[in-house]
Amino acid sequence: MRKDKNNYAFIDSQNLNLDIKILGWKLDYARFQIYLKEKYGVTKAYMFIGFVALNQGLYDRLQEAGFILKFKPTIPDLDGKIKGNIDADLVLQAIIEMNEYDKAVIVSSDGDFYSLVKYLYENKKLEIVLSPDKKFCSNLLKQTAKERIQFMNELRERLEYKKKNTA
Repeated sequence: MRKDKNNYAFIDSQNLNLDIKILGWKLDYARFQIYLKEKYGVTKAYMFIGFVALNQGLYDRLQEAGFILKFKPTIPDLDGKIKGNIDADLVLQAIIEMNEYDKAVIVSSDGDFYSLVKYLYENKKLEIVLSPDKKFCSNLLKQTAKERIQFMNELRERLEYKKKNTA
């Protein structure tokens, strides 16, 4: 990592988790945090996540790995599934802190971030969009990020969680 970079990551945790799970692997969040620092000069990594009290152990592990958690209250939808839409929160945080960071790393495949990515790109504040999966990434996001997009399915070997052998 170049010492002079001061980039911030804004992570859509639900999108990241679900897309990686669909690909059939589990992300090692500690390794992911190191990757963000070393590859993109990330000094702050915000993870936007719906709050569910039963997930406190997960939240503790994410914070121990160095992520700054931004919680959104969750509510059940009409089908009873827990919903905690974080899109507006992520966009707002990225804009509020825009003068604090050099460039933004956006982690999502969600086309709802099209306007944010377009704005960051046009203002030379977009480092990269890290999409968990090329197949499920919004075409709007791909078009808007242009050459500033990378797909995490290409990073499986480097970022996959591997259970430690305790024998």
